[in-house]
Amino acid sequence: SGYVNARLEKETPIFNKQRIDFAPPEKINSLVVSSNQLCMSLGKDTLLRIDLGKPDEPNQVELGRKDEAKVYKMFLDHTGSHLLIALNTSECLYLNRSVQKVRALSRWKGHLIESVGWNKFLGSETNTGPILVGTAQGHIYEAEISVSEGSLFSTNPDQYFRQVYTLEEESGPAPVCCLEIERGIEGKFFIIATTRKRLFQFVGKVPEGTEQQGFGSIFALHADHLPSFREFPANLGFSEIAFYTPKLRSNPRSFAWMMGNGVLYGTLDYSRPDSILSDERVWVYPADIDITVNKPISIVLTQFHFLLLLPDRVKAVCTLNGQVVFQDLFQEKFGLLTRMIKDTTVQQIWIHTEKVVFRYHVQRESRDVWKMYMNMNKFDLAKEYCKDRPECLDIVLAKEAEHCFQNKRYLDSAKCYALTQNYFEEIALKFIEAKQEEALMEFLIKKLSNLKPSEKTQTTLLTTWLTELYLNWLGVLEGDLSQRNLYLDTREKFRTFLSSPKNKECLFNNRASIYELLASHGDTEHMVYFAVIMQDYERVVAHHCQHDEYDEALNVLSRHRDEKLFYKFSPVLIQHIPKKVVDAWISMGSRLDARNLIPALVNYSQSASTQQINEAIRYMEFCVYQLEETQQAIHNYLLSLYALCRPDSLLSYLEQAGTNPNRIHYDLKYALRLCAEHGHHRACVHIYKVMELYEEAVDLALQVDVDLAKSCADLPEDDEELRKKLWLKIARHVVQEEKDVKKAMACLSSCTLLKIEDVLPFFPDFVTIDHFKEAICNSLEDYNKHIEELKREMEEATQSARRIREDIQEMRNKYGSVEPQEKCAACDFPLLNRPFYLFLCGHMFHYDCLLQAVFPNLPAYKQAKLEDLQKKLAATSQPSKSYHRPKDTDTISLGKGQQSREQIKADIDDIVAAECVYCGELMIRSIDKPFIDPQKYEEEMQSWL
Repeated sequence: SGYVNARLEKETPIFNKQRIDFAPPEKINSLVVSSNQLCMSLGKDTLLRIDLGKPDEPNQVELGRKDEAKVYKMFLDHTGSHLLIALNTSECLYLNRSVQKVRALSRWKGHLIESVGWNKFLGSETNTGPILVGTAQGHIYEAEISVSEGSLFSTNPDQYFRQVYTLEEESGPAPVCCLEIERGIEGKFFIIATTRKRLFQFVGKVPEGTEQQGFGSIFALHADHLPSFREFPANLGFSEIAFYTPKLRSNPRSFAWMMGNGVLYGTLDYSRPDSILSDERVWVYPADIDITVNKPISIVLTQFHFLLLLPDRVKAVCTLNGQVVFQDLFQEKFGLLTRMIKDTTVQQIWIHTEKVVFRYHVQRESRDVWKMYMNMNKFDLAKEYCKDRPECLDIVLAKEAEHCFQNKRYLDSAKCYALTQNYFEEIALKFIEAKQEEALMEFLIKKLSNLKPSEKTQTTLLTTWLTELYLNWLGVLEGDLSQRNLYLDTREKFRTFLSSPKNKECLFNNRASIYELLASHGDTEHMVYFAVIMQDYERVVAHHCQHDEYDEALNVLSRHRDEKLFYKFSPVLIQHIPKKVVDAWISMGSRLDARNLIPALVNYSQSASTQQINEAIRYMEFCVYQLEETQQAIHNYLLSLYALCRPDSLLSYLEQAGTNPNRIHYDLKYALRLCAEHGHHRACVHIYKVMELYEEAVDLALQVDVDLAKSCADLPEDDEELRKKLWLKIARHVVQEEKDVKKAMACLSSCTLLKIEDVLPFFPDFVTIDHFKEAICNSLEDYNKHIEELKREMEEATQSARRIREDIQEMRNKYGSVEPQEKCAACDFPLLNRPFYLFLCGHMFHYDCLLQAVFPNLPAYKQAKLEDLQKKLAATSQPSKSYHRPKDTDTISLGKGQQSREQIKADIDDIVAAECVYCGELMIRSIDKPFIDPQKYEEEMQSWL
């Protein structure tokens, strides 16, 4: 897309003239402006001062001269505070901005002042610091003016006035037309002084801290020889030099000297040792300027132009190309132009005649500078001055690109073309026709970097094209050994291109096309590199496996730690590098699910040796003991490996797993079948024990070891009948199979449940009683001890019953005393006024107070029972309505009612007075209840307000 350059309104000129609305009462002799302070001399004796910030408040000062003296020139310092008025009678007056009275400078008398060099470094509003003064006689004086504030006596403002140098031309001393003082680096000062035909430069250092002593030391260096100067033959009768300072309180950057032959202009370089004038050029006066008829009067310098004041017009010349770019003709009615001066602080230019004052505003002076620099082939400067104007920048870039192309600087041309809005196809064809593939690649790279994220189609096109160009270029360079360094450099650029974050999304979305390109060029190295960038590690690992690079494949897996890739490629890798693969698995830790690796291990272990199976066992042990895996498949597989190769480890594993079926992670039935198939009987016995199949465990243990069987027989601790049965199995085996009577007797001592009479049936009839004599005696003694134990227990039970009866009788007679002044613990009223309860803890409650405290905390069923008992008690307390019953009947009814009433009271006491409401469980249970019922909280809170 191109730029549309439309100007909606007429552009203002660079130098915009404005006539000041001011009609002077007398003719204007001289005018100076500095720091927004304007001073003009009117007529013979009037001085007008105007603060341009307050133009409606002019200040008029009378010079107070009675003679015929006229103002020759005026000089205003950079602060706008010090005004020097040179008179044609070789006198000089001084006026400070803060005072109204003009002072004569007595030491200056006798000198016609032509120029003043102000001290911009030490000058202030009350003191000028050391300044330089040039006279019409060619002398340069050093002076200082100071205003004493608050002094009772008026002192002369001129502190001193001493000659330091005399300027000469070939004919002798010449008027000092201009003076300028500038400070460079390292304390070096440059003083520029001009005569009608010469421009002098005085250079010297002023030691730090001695600046106040003036510049005499610099001129003293040139006492014996002339300083460096530039001279031109023609003569205007005067000369004037102007400087351009880019911003306040900085050094000037350029100069323009108006003299007889033209204008010498250039830049100022403060790093040069002898002369700061640099890039000097001379603008020769054109034919319409005749120094004998309409010679120039004044000169002013701006950033890119100098303005010449002629008697009837102003010419502006561009310092870049020396062309006159502006000419402003003044009407005759205004009179001849007298002087032009520039206020450097606000960049305004003032011109006056004897009747009228004009002001020029400099507006956007650099607007067309880019075009001039471009035509001069200074493209960097041209771009600098149009960086905020994209339509101009595009023109500059296109011109620079074409210039570089014509000069066969194709890479530079490509970089510039990529930044322009020129047609893409035209530029690409241009490089293709010139057979400049490298430049074409550079153009495409830059163009790609400038595309917006939304331009996806263009991005895809450029990315694919660049990939093709890189591969072609690499293919050409690879076979040429003399181009090895270029090949390596190009390869690095290609890899940078592939790995660029900006291209990542596009490359990822079109990776299939890129893979096809790489494959078509047979570039497997970059195919792998690209796959790594795209994080397509599956393709990378598969490539290494196809080329038997198993270690590299495993390195990729270990580096990127992708679980799915481990599951996919482990069956292949473990066939060739089992130990390294298992190490990699272990390093992955819990990120791998061992169940998904079992197929690889099973396939591998079926065709491997014992040594290789050990690697499988090593990983399974890591999962079980380090990762504490609980998956049944993992434990079952480890069991199968143990059963196959490590029987010792099998039993230790089973024992370590414990005997609690809920905490065992292997399949008991599978483990039992596995151990039985491989003849691991001890392992089978352990599994039977875990399954609580004690009879099968004892039966199998008897085939292995009697002691093992004994350990199994004692396991069912809660089932004495089963224990006895198991021990009988062992005894029968010892007697009938081993025929060992002593061992059988040992079984009796090992199990307290077995008696001699239980074992005797297992012995053959021919066995003599001598073998059992001791066992029979021991059995009889045990029976006797048991009988004695039962007698002792009966006596203890009888004693315990007697003590309980005595305690009951004692409790019936227990009482407590209550004082008359005792009060209820709940309501704090006297206790004896109503029925009450006395508890052993000492707390006393009225019956109704205790009932009120206990009832809300009772369970629902007890509350219902208590209400029912209270109703029954109330019913029994009412008097009988029949007065005609027989006496005997009444007595019987009363007796029955009284008995029922006592029983009801006792039931109520059991519920209400079961425990003290303050000391019992009721209080403990209510510890988490709030003091205020949540349902009544709002009501309670309102009652406190």
